[in-house]
Amino acid sequence: MLTKTLLQRAAAVPSRSATVSHQTLRSASAWSQVPQGPPDAILGITEAFKKDSHPKKINLGVGAYRDDKGKPYVLPSVHQAEQAVVQKNLDKEYAGITGVPEFVKGAALLAYGPNSAPLKEGRIAITQSISGTGALRIGGAFLQRHYPHAKTIYIPTPSWANHKAVFLDSGLEVKQYRYYNKDTIGLDFDGMIADIKAMPKNSILLLHACAHNPTGIDPTEEQWKGISDAVKEGNHYPFFDMAYQGFASGDTDRDAFSLRHFIEQGHQPCLAQSFAKNMGLYGERVGAFSIVAESAEEKARVDSQIKILVRPLYSNPPVHGARIASQILNDSSLNQQWLGEVKGMADRIIKMRALLKENLEKLGSQRKWDHITDQIGMFAYTGLTAEQMTKLAEEHSVYATKDGRISVAGITSENVGRLAESIFKITG
Repeated sequence: MLTKTLLQRAAAVPSRSATVSHQTLRSASAWSQVPQGPPDAILGITEAFKKDSHPKKINLGVGAYRDDKGKPYVLPSVHQAEQAVVQKNLDKEYAGITGVPEFVKGAALLAYGPNSAPLKEGRIAITQSISGTGALRIGGAFLQRHYPHAKTIYIPTPSWANHKAVFLDSGLEVKQYRYYNKDTIGLDFDGMIADIKAMPKNSILLLHACAHNPTGIDPTEEQWKGISDAVKEGNHYPFFDMAYQGFASGDTDRDAFSLRHFIEQGHQPCLAQSFAKNMGLYGERVGAFSIVAESAEEKARVDSQIKILVRPLYSNPPVHGARIASQILNDSSLNQQWLGEVKGMADRIIKMRALLKENLEKLGSQRKWDHITDQIGMFAYTGLTAEQMTKLAEEHSVYATKDGRISVAGITSENVGRLAESIFKITG
């Protein structure tokens, strides 16, 4: 009996070799060499904002529309479209690799316009995507696999932070061209044209169709014509990112000018579309990727290769958000209502820009703030330095990114005065 008890105790105590073996296994984790990634800037702003106890703190880092009370906004047309979709009692079957057919048809019409020759001639290959980011990813992968020239894409300096990551992960090399002039807080048009002309022939060029993110600085129509000429001269390939159609100026046709002009001039670009901003469908992830082909036969081949790319990526896209967008795009009455609502959102942004400039001038600021109203879209480049942005946060509870970019959507009739006072105290 004693011997049996001793044996049981011995079995319960791990041997030294067993302990070492266990430790060896623990230290051999497959993920032991995975490095810690850098912190997310927007997440950092959000966390700092949450911790701030100031009763009138301001968050200008959010990249989503807010109403004049600073609250998330669901468009009435979206509510109505969603109710209409639900009442149809549709099934939840797969949409197919390229998505909801009625949605992609409406998306192409919105972007290219009813008078588009490629659209009328059946030369546009289009697929639904996981919002604008997914459209960019499909485009990057298609170019990496099929573009016959150098696999390098040039993006503006600066550009949306995710552009570089998306294209690098697509297998493209990423380089940059001049865009922002920090001295004028405006477009470096001459530098941009010079860089385009200096690119190797047949380079890929990313262009923000409207409401450039992060600067809010867009070329004029005349400047777009000059850009088109320079791109054509170099036989470059234009890749348009159009995330704000309608949400920039309030006019969907005006915001599509650059894309449509390029096509009229003989370019055959590709396009990433997002319906996050202009329909407020952020979490529904509704977007489209399209390519203008030379012929209907070429379009069919391009379309087949897009499907081959999409299939192993995510197989097919979600249907609910696309059905909502489709309802808005294809119902004439609802479409007119939506156009009015998106103009209302754009007008509020424009009004907040004007109020901020007006308040700064009333305070006696010695700086010129014309760039605030010259810029367009959700974001504005203030021209403030990283040190000044830090002071805004630490001394005035106004939060935004260190590069001086602010989300104008975070400005309201109630907080614009305090914001102007805070900026004035920092800048004079």
